[in-house]
Order: sequence, then C-alpha cells, then structure tokens
Amino acid sequence: MLRCDGQVTYMRAAGTSLVMDLSKRVPTVLHWGKDLGELSEAGLAALALTGEPAALNNSIDIPRVFSVWPTEAEGWSGTPAHQGHRDGTATTPRPRLARAERHDRPGGGAELVIHLEDDVSGLDITLTYRLDASGVLAVQTTMTSRAEPGDTGAAPYDVAGVSTLLPLPRRAAEVLDFTGKWCRERAPQRSRLGFGSHVREVRRGRPGQDSPYLLTVGVPGFGFRSGEVWGLHVGWSGNQRYLVEQPPEGAGVHASVLGGGELLKPGEIRLAPGASYQTPTCYFAWSDEGLDGLADRFHVLLRARPTHPSAPRPLVLNTWEAVYFDHDLTRLLELADLAAKVGVERVVLDDGWFRGRRDDTAGLGDWTVDETVWPDGLSPLADHVHRLGMQFGLWFEPEMVNLDSELAREHPEWILGPTTGLGPSARSQYVVNLANEQAWVYLLESLDELVSRYSIDYLKWDHNRDLHEAVSREPGGLDRPGVHAQTLALYRLIDTLRARHPGLEIESCASGGGRVDLGILDRTDRVWASDCNDPVERQAIQRWTAQLIPPELIGSHVGPERSHTTRRATADSFRLITALFGHAGIEQDLARCSPEELDRLTSWAALYREFRGLLHSGRVVRADLDNDATLLHGVVSADSASGLFCWARTATSAEGQSGRIPIPGLATTYDYQVRVRTDVGVPATRQTQDPAWITEALTGWVTLPGSVLVTTGVPMPTLDPEQAMLIEVRKQS
Repeated sequence: MLRCDGQVTYMRAAGTSLVMDLSKRVPTVLHWGKDLGELSEAGLAALALTGEPAALNNSIDIPRVFSVWPTEAEGWSGTPAHQGHRDGTATTPRPRLARAERHDRPGGGAELVIHLEDDVSGLDITLTYRLDASGVLAVQTTMTSRAEPGDTGAAPYDVAGVSTLLPLPRRAAEVLDFTGKWCRERAPQRSRLGFGSHVREVRRGRPGQDSPYLLTVGVPGFGFRSGEVWGLHVGWSGNQRYLVEQPPEGAGVHASVLGGGELLKPGEIRLAPGASYQTPTCYFAWSDEGLDGLADRFHVLLRARPTHPSAPRPLVLNTWEAVYFDHDLTRLLELADLAAKVGVERVVLDDGWFRGRRDDTAGLGDWTVDETVWPDGLSPLADHVHRLGMQFGLWFEPEMVNLDSELAREHPEWILGPTTGLGPSARSQYVVNLANEQAWVYLLESLDELVSRYSIDYLKWDHNRDLHEAVSREPGGLDRPGVHAQTLALYRLIDTLRARHPGLEIESCASGGGRVDLGILDRTDRVWASDCNDPVERQAIQRWTAQLIPPELIGSHVGPERSHTTRRATADSFRLITALFGHAGIEQDLARCSPEELDRLTSWAALYREFRGLLHSGRVVRADLDNDATLLHGVVSADSASGLFCWARTATSAEGQSGRIPIPGLATTYDYQVRVRTDVGVPATRQTQDPAWITEALTGWVTLPGSVLVTTGVPMPTLDPEQAMLIEVRKQS
C-alpha cells in the first residue's frame, strides 16, 4: 500500500512502513520500521512536524538535517551519500529534488523513485525505494554524469563511493554481524553500538568467508524470538561496505544510521558525460519479532521470486569426498548404482574430469574432458545416471586458471593481475579476467558445449580464491581496478548460459560458503554453505546462513563418520538429522558403507522426501536458550499446523537437565500431537530415564496443548554430546 498526502509519502507492507517528507530540498526519512497504521492527513503532518530537529549549541546555525542523500551542505559530518570528484574538483555536492514518482506494486508494497539534480558535481541521481510485499525494502541508486550539448571534452567524474543510508532510533543500540574463515563461515559476533562508526569492509573480490552478511542492529538483548531489530544486506558478489554510524549530534531527529554499498577502488568507476553507475541493491528489513521475524521477511522475499525453484529439491550425491581426483568409470558407475538404491535424485561429478587435472595444481582453464581418463567422454557416466532416473551435474571453476594449463600458456593476457607480474597464487591458481571479451566468450562457449553434449542438469560453480591485485591489463601497460567489471561479467556469463539452457540449475560454491549473497542468488539456485560437513560446525553454519536464505537454497550434505575437514568422528544419526534441514545431499563413498549404514541412509532419504515440502516452504524458527551447548530449531508450516524440530547437543554443560523448553513457532490455541522420529536412530542420552513425555513419544503420538508446548514448555532429554533428536509435531484433527 502507498499513501501520499501533500508532500508526505507513506508506504506500508507486511507490518512495516517507510514515511518520506518530499517538501525539503532533499527528501528526508520521517520513519522506517513498524507500520504506523492508517494515518490521516493531520497525522502525517504531525509526523513531519515532529521530524524537525533542534539547532544545537556550537554547531551550524540551522538544525542539522539527515536526508536521503546526506552531504556536508546539510551539516552532516558522517559518511556522505557519495564521494567523488571531477579532475580534483566538484567535491561539495548540493543535490536538490527534481521530481518523485510513486506507485503501488502488484501483489503488495509500493515503489518510490526520487530524482535529484546536482549542478556542482554535474550528476543526475535516481534513488529507487521498493517496499516489497514481504516488508523488505530494496534500495538502488543510479548516478549519471550529465552530458551537456557539445561538452565532449569534459573530465570524467570519478566515483569514490556511494552509500545507501537509513536512520535508526536511539533504542537500536546493539550490533550483530558475522565473521568467519574457511569451514567456519557466518560466525556471529555482537557489540554495543557506541559513538562513531562500526564499519565492515570486504576487499576479497567476493563476499568471503568473513562476510558481514546481514548487519543487524537492535534493542539490547534481542534474540531469535524477541526484540526489535533492523537489518541490512548488500546484494553484491564483489567488494562491499557495511556500516552503522552514531554521531554525537544524531542524524536529524534520529540517533544513528545503517547503510552500505559497493566498496570501490580508486579509479574503478569513471563516468564520462552521459555514462551511468548503478549501485548494487541494498536490502533493508525491520522486525519486532527478533531475528526469526527478520529471517522470515527475507525468506518470503526470496520465495516470491519468479526464478525461485518450484520443483522438489532433489536429493544430491556429490562425488568429491567419495573419489576426490581418482576418476575411475567402473567405480563411479557403482557409486551411481548405490546412489539410486539409496534414493538419490541427482549425481554431481566433482573436480578432476578435465584435461590435465590429476591434482589441484594444473588444468584449471582447460575445460575439455580428459581423454586419458575418460576415453569416451563423460557420456558413459552421464547416460548411466540419466537411465537410472537421476539428474547429472558437473563441477566447474570457470573464473579460475592454473598457470600449468593450455589457457594460461596461450593467453597469459587473460589473467587478472598487474602488468609488472602476478602476486602469489592461492591453491596454485589465479583469476581469469571475465571482463576480457575473448576470455568471456571462450568460457561461455566451453560451458555451453559441455552442458549441451552431456545434457547436464546442474552446475556446481566454484570460486576458490580471493581476488588480490585484481586489475585488468589494458593497452599501454595501464592497469585498471577490475573487481566491479569482473562481477558484472560474471553475472552476464551466468545469465547468458541460463538463457541458452532454461532448465539448468547452478550452485554458488566459493571455497565453500565464500559467495553467499542476494546478487549471486538472483541467478543461481542454491549456495554451498561450507566445505565443512562436520555436524557440530554445520549446526551453527546452517542456523546462521538461514538468517538470510531459506533452507531449500542451502546445500547441506551428510559426510562419513570422520569429517574430511575437522577429523572429528560423529554418530551417523547426528550427521543425518543435521543435513536434513536444508537442500540435502550425500558427500561420501557409498561403496565403503556397511549394509546397516546404507539402510539408515535409505531411511533418511525417505525422511527427506517426506518432509521436504514442509522444510522448503515453512517458517524457520529457533529457540533462545541460555546454554550454548544445546540447540532447538525447526521449520513450522505457515498456519502453524505442523512442524519438524531438531533438539541437538554439541558439547557437555554444567546442568544435569534442561528444565522446561518452550517450542517456538506453534500456536497456543491448537492441540498438537507430538512424536520422536527414530528413522535414523535413537540418540544417546546422559540420563537413566527420559522425561515421561519423551518415553511415550518414542513409541507413538503424544497429545499436548499448544499452550503447554509454547508457554510453559516441556522438559527435553539431556543428550550426550554430538547427538540430535528429531521431533515431529502436527495439529490434532
């Protein structure tokens, strides 16, 4: 819904609202957050009146304004909306409102487009605020260097940075963002918001394992199920910048600002007259129902996309941890046969199939099937997989190149790096300059030919290094920053390939979870959350990846007893239950499994098929527990009539029992039937007798009122470390 009374524009959707005052030289945000309800013209006027701040002592002589495009001309001393210059001049922008257009969006929400003109910098600026039916606010900016008639010799405008900024109230005083490393992605960290700037910059050429991911600010002590929170995600697969900033003088009548955008290298964006720069989309969301409420908004947003996967997410077998580089057709055919018997629906052949690729030091860039290993090409395997009724997938890393490859030997100029010489390799590889049109065409045609020849259903698209010294070598020995162009060329490559193959699915994999963002998800079908399949680590990685992305887009595979990455040995029931809560798959050699292990995998595959409709459409819910060693999370249907929960323990703790644990996401007005699913085994416990209701639920349904489950909670069993229990809930008919 959109409302405009006089000069105040009011947009509302899904319990959130944005109110903008268009009467100023540059519009200001009067409110962003909770829906204010039906406001009359007098109410909107009152909101505008109370949006006028005081003039402070020892300050500029008029009230400081925080506008949608804040500049020093308004007395704003924080991060400006944009920075740049024209040949060292035009550094004091003074934009003004030219016009604004607004309209309702089909399906709910609204869009407001604000056009600004700045005669100082010679820029025309368009800001688009799109309030989605989910309540997520997407903001994008286009800056155009004005082209005057006959002005062919004008200096280009160098864009140093553009930040999309929205205000926050004083009560937003605690910051949550993420860090991490390989195999420990999206590790949360909290801090108190003080005066000054909390800034996170990404300089890896991709979001990276330490991505801020979803910068959230809220009332102190906010949790999964409670507290008011405001969040930002920068939907971009290159360099990024996130910030929360609290000046002592505030931000107009607000206390602080939340914002971000693309992190630009010097000289990366130079706008000739008539040229434009479009920022990545910044996604803002508000919730007064804690982190689960925030996650729910993003999940609703993503699930409403026309490109969102609509078919059931197939159970995957990936060959990496089964065979690594040892590609033997007989062994792989046996693996496919076992996969089909277990219930796998998609087999993905991982690294090692292309020319010269016997380890990770050679071959990247030569996207031709290695005839010494595959004398008949991949057809014997691909055809066999298809005959078994499964989809066939293939691993690629098209953005990378080994120096020991024909590509590097024949086209060293295609490598992204300085003219003076390449820096250190990472995993023995460098980066192909996708902005080089010849390199781009080569990769497109190579991928296209292989997808067509082998009827490939799915690509695992990897990206195994950061982009350091990412400069494009141009004529005359000039090196220009290349991350922005590289990112756009990547998007164009994937978009073009998918246009040629509309049914093709693509996974974003980048050293595991190094490229998880809404920019890449605009053109891919899932992300690989981490190279770590250790369920202890995965419980945390998946719970926080789901803060932005719904489970059906998160690859979650079960590995062998001893983890490939941590060397930790865990029970198969714990591994299987953990992997269930995502787009599930298998990452191990089935030929080495005992008959009992294969039976449990078969039961688990059936369990996945039984519940994936719920898991991939319902609301993700997570309990706030005082003990970090225990986790309770699940997925509940939209009407709260059914749910599947995981009760897990990752380590020992001091207390002997849990006490009553409220079950999140259910309705207090329903009566429920509850049972423990033992399809993949019964967890080991640290007690001689389970709570009475668990004893009954292990053998059949137990009826419990929703008020008991939700309000008083129920005692949960004390599990041994590295154990999990699966609990099914359904509304009593």
